[in-house]
Amino acid sequence: MSQPKEPCPAKLIIRFLFSDPWAQIEALNALVSNFGPMDFLSGSGAFTYTAYYDAEMGQGIRRQTAAFVNLVAPESLPDIKLRTNEIENSLLRDEKRQVNIDPGLLSAERFVLATGKNFTHRVYLRDGIYADLTLVYQKGAYRPLPWTYPDYHEPEFLHYLEVLRKKLKFQQDAILPR
Repeated sequence: MSQPKEPCPAKLIIRFLFSDPWAQIEALNALVSNFGPMDFLSGSGAFTYTAYYDAEMGQGIRRQTAAFVNLVAPESLPDIKLRTNEIENSLLRDEKRQVNIDPGLLSAERFVLATGKNFTHRVYLRDGIYADLTLVYQKGAYRPLPWTYPDYHEPEFLHYLEVLRKKLKFQQDAILPR
């Protein structure tokens, strides 16, 4: 019989889309105000995987990734998603989103996104929020699954996660990575 045990805290990773530099800065300020200091922020790059957001956010959409110093309890993922939804809503302009914020939790074993959309591979958590198992750590790397969004396959993003995994393990165990 397995014995229940509290999970290790996870690293909060947030990827967000924006087309307006004002919205980018406002989103970053709100994220830091809510989740504490960042310990990683990627440059912004063109988001070219879909035109799904163009009608709402306009042309020239950019993607950026942030990670936060403070580790979080895995069960806090619904609260984090609900808060990022509030941030998105606070930045609406003419009833249109200026940012799309996707929070996820990085553990040594996996990367899980939060979403409000149900699907076959998503597990309901609470308050309308589902967990989307996006990447699994196997054979020394994070690996995509058949349903993983294409932009989460990017070698650059997977590299970020490798570096952040080392940082997470140091934060959890206080052992320097090899």
